[in-house]
Amino acid sequence: MRVSRNPALPAILIGAGLLVFAQDASPPRETPIGPRWWPSKWGADDQRGAANLLTKDKVLEAKECIREGKLYQLGRLYEHGMPLPGKRHFSLTIPGLPTGVQSGAKNGLVHNDELVSGELGQIGTQFDGLGHVGVRVGGEDIFYNGHKLSDFGDTYGLKKLGVEQVGVFFTRGILLDVPAAKGVRRLAVDYGITAADLEAALRLTDVSIRPGDVALVRTGHGQLWMMDNERYSKSEPGLTLEAAQWLSERQVSLVGSDNWAVEVVPHENADRPFEVHQWLLVRHGIYLLENLDLEQLARDKVYEFAFVFAPLRLKGATGSPGNPVAVR
Repeated sequence: MRVSRNPALPAILIGAGLLVFAQDASPPRETPIGPRWWPSKWGADDQRGAANLLTKDKVLEAKECIREGKLYQLGRLYEHGMPLPGKRHFSLTIPGLPTGVQSGAKNGLVHNDELVSGELGQIGTQFDGLGHVGVRVGGEDIFYNGHKLSDFGDTYGLKKLGVEQVGVFFTRGILLDVPAAKGVRRLAVDYGITAADLEAALRLTDVSIRPGDVALVRTGHGQLWMMDNERYSKSEPGLTLEAAQWLSERQVSLVGSDNWAVEVVPHENADRPFEVHQWLLVRHGIYLLENLDLEQLARDKVYEFAFVFAPLRLKGATGSPGNPVAVR
């Protein structure tokens, strides 16, 4: 068999007297994170990624996980002094005290409002949307499904991949309690969680992971939140790239954790920071949820539950704050 080497033409395959023109002879374009990952299996225009797995059947499946009606709030308080990465900030004030007085009102009506400033989608308990992380490929910044930042970026909100595209999570959730599986209170602050660790944690649950599930990975690192913020923020136990690949193979819709970046920091490879973000968000459209409180779920050994979370419909935003809920 001979293959044409002319890069300007499609490859010509000649064998056994048969002439075949290959439809796409060029190999997948290589990028800094491997072969090109687009178009998505949900179509070249898709902006929802793994949220497409959140079907009516997943809602009904989640309903069957509710046996006691007990609620677990998984979100942290948004408050002064909470851990904040880099130069991000958070401020809440009540202007006026009272903010307003209803002039002429015989019932003496007054009211208070709040003024909040900060990178709301990327502080505290935070949901990472598909417009949050991308990959620089040559001169282009490429995000989920091959969307180019040069096409959809805008100072006043992304024109594609905004968090408003996601919709509501009402699906089955699984807690993967890695410290419990290892017989420790919490993982070392630089521990990299492997696929074998996740498999061991899954065995505690006595259930399997199904497409569209939410996987919440407990590291125990959340015990440092507002107790030792410096230690909490400096480094963290979290997923290795191998563990992220294990989760993506199971087609989860979201991965959450009780740390600030889901993945292990310091990074496995100092020259390749936040590769788990790129693997899950960019390559597979799988969302991330950071800075969760998973301690009560772990104490009660709640490994399967209905997971409920609705990202704020902030048009063009890269992420969202919120208070996800597990229902047992």
